Amino acid sequence: MRWMLLFCLTLSLPVLADLDYALTPRQIAADTWLLEGSTANFGKDNGGNIVNTGFIVTSAGVVVIDTGPSKRYGEAMRKAIASVTDKPVIEVLLTHHHPDHVLGNQAFSDVPIGALPGTAALLKQQGEAMAENMYRMVGDWMRGTEVVLPTQDIEPGLKSFGNHDLQLLSLGGHTGADLAILDQQTGVLFAGDLVFYQRALTTPNSPGLAVWLADIATLQGLGWKLVVPGHGPLASDARPFEQMRDYLGWLDQLLREGAANGSDMSEMIRSPIPERFAAISLSRYELIRSVSHLYPRYERKQMMRVDSTAEHNPL
Repeated sequence: MRWMLLFCLTLSLPVLADLDYALTPRQIAADTWLLEGSTANFGKDNGGNIVNTGFIVTSAGVVVIDTGPSKRYGEAMRKAIASVTDKPVIEVLLTHHHPDHVLGNQAFSDVPIGALPGTAALLKQQGEAMAENMYRMVGDWMRGTEVVLPTQDIEPGLKSFGNHDLQLLSLGGHTGADLAILDQQTGVLFAGDLVFYQRALTTPNSPGLAVWLADIATLQGLGWKLVVPGHGPLASDARPFEQMRDYLGWLDQLLREGAANGSDMSEMIRSPIPERFAAISLSRYELIRSVSHLYPRYERKQMMRVDSTAEHNPL
């Protein structure tokens, strides 16, 4: 009977050896490496590796930008870093608090982990719930993953790491607390999730599309040479900004017109998607989510208060 029990256990337990992110760092500029995720949704086939992370090998040591969706990813990232340099990791910079960008923090708990104060607050508030949701979506890839909070606040401005001066920008269109990082030496802009490219954007914590559009204008006006989106392919031209501006403008107009016409949420999620966005990954899925996140605000703006009307038009 023992062999049968062992056989059943073998079938029921995940084969951990197969849970390999197989991260391959790609050099995109001097001293600068990208680990590019897919543009798919979270799933057990990808372990949540739908995110772009990166690292810069400075003369003082390695600066890491985001740590990925799990402890296992963070550990794989450290191995990937070690495959290209023997310099130590000296700091982690988190672009925002969403789980695919920060749940690899455990693997970097021996170095300072920096984030905007708002990012730290949001991760403290939402981190456990987000981690639980990731466990549900990607399963055993998350084994052993726990939320590790940032250990130091980031202030916007210029910060030097050895021979690389990084311009740190505090923006907010995606989550209310979004860090963008421009390397003054290479012109590489790590835009975090302020920029999605060829992948529909997500809106669960956005303070508003107008804020996000203003951030896109700020980023496009910087002296960048390469743009690393939070999700989607690397770009050397302005197309990611153009696509973001186009999509955000369309989404804002769609929601405004829907509220003005009295459309309900079920109608809005069935709205036609323009042909120019049809090929963008997860466009329908993210439209449904964005309507649920944002449409109630547009409806509230459209509706007049009954008591205010009564004051001016007493019966």
